[in-house]
Amino acid sequence: MEERNTLSARSAVLSALLGSHPPRLPARHLVRIGALFGIAEGTVRVALSRMVAAGDLVQEDGFYTLSQRLVERQARQDESRDPHTRPWDGTWEVAVVTAERRAPADRAAFRHTMTALRLAELREGTWLRPANLVRGPWPEIVTAQCTLIDGRPHDDPTPLLWDLDGWAAEARQLERALDHALDHRGGLAEGFVVSAAVLRHLLADPLLPDELLPPGWPGAELRVRYDAFDRRYRELLTRHFSD
Repeated sequence: MEERNTLSARSAVLSALLGSHPPRLPARHLVRIGALFGIAEGTVRVALSRMVAAGDLVQEDGFYTLSQRLVERQARQDESRDPHTRPWDGTWEVAVVTAERRAPADRAAFRHTMTALRLAELREGTWLRPANLVRGPWPEIVTAQCTLIDGRPHDDPTPLLWDLDGWAAEARQLERALDHALDHRGGLAEGFVVSAAVLRHLLADPLLPDELLPPGWPGAELRVRYDAFDRRYRELLTRHFSD
């Protein structure tokens, strides 16, 4: 995969920790992961220092742990592997921005939050999705800026909100990449990159109810294949660390 040649030390460290439970690894393991991609030990250690200074990581006794902000990202990643949905009754969640003035930083944080909640923007300031996800309370950043509505569009807006054909095509490509990696033809480095790519792709799954999905939707199949791959790859990676 093309990504293998451009993986940075920071990306390698983040991917390794986001895929670890708990998200805590010793420096020597992170150095060995960097070595899979030809990244020098010094480069990895500089990246680690910068990530600690930036608040991405916490360092203690030679171990590096994800900061709380990134632990929340890992939780979203885990949720994307095993999503919590509920039967859909046709209702949509609608959030309409009604706050009059917002700083650029507030707008960026709001957009990030709405994307993480798997809502899509129909037009400027109007976000929606089917109400089929198990949710806790809406974050304050949403309730402070939006009027929240439960509604039923007269026409299905799904094609305007998500590129389902594009997501499905990439999912099938990733399935083939997982099969290749499971055959051990690409080695640990390829498996690492494929794993990170699948997890990112699952984060982008809108998790729509079956009624709104096209025939042959590959979301469930990709999750099953990834779970099988992840179990085997973790065994290989553990063996690599212990060599």
